[in-house]
Amino acid sequence: MQKIPSLILVGTLALLGGGCASQMQTTSTISPPKRICKVRTTAYTRGEAGGRRNAIGARLSGRNVKSAAADWSRWPLGTKFRIVGSDEVFQIDDYGSALVGTGTIDLYKKNRLQMNKWGVRQVDIDVLAWGSTEESLKVLAPRSHNRKVRAMILALEQRPNDLTVRPF
Repeated sequence: MQKIPSLILVGTLALLGGGCASQMQTTSTISPPKRICKVRTTAYTRGEAGGRRNAIGARLSGRNVKSAAADWSRWPLGTKFRIVGSDEVFQIDDYGSALVGTGTIDLYKKNRLQMNKWGVRQVDIDVLAWGSTEESLKVLAPRSHNRKVRAMILALEQRPNDLTVRPF
């Protein structure tokens, strides 16, 4: 008789768990956020080399959905995510040469004080929507003279066509 309550408890915990992802997962049109654990994050602000605009020419956002920069071959343009344990939602709309080849996401902060306060952190994130490889390639193509951009383009072109599967 003791086995049945144990099985129920294990099954309930498995359903409620929402643990960190370490395997490939297919997303559908309506899917729960995908949790990715221990993502290295840093912070940047508009006073740095990239200025006040992101890679697509829009102003960096520190409002409802905040700007973030990453290697687009890992986190494509448009990827939207929430930092677990906070209400902060970010969208990848920028990239940086120092981020290419890393899994680091650079979070936009409104000023140097917030940027320095953030520092470097390992955080868990919930991916709310994956970005677009095609859109990433469109933005990067005219910039292919840059070595780091070429590296992102090459990695993006080697991705499978089915973008619903993410290797995390």
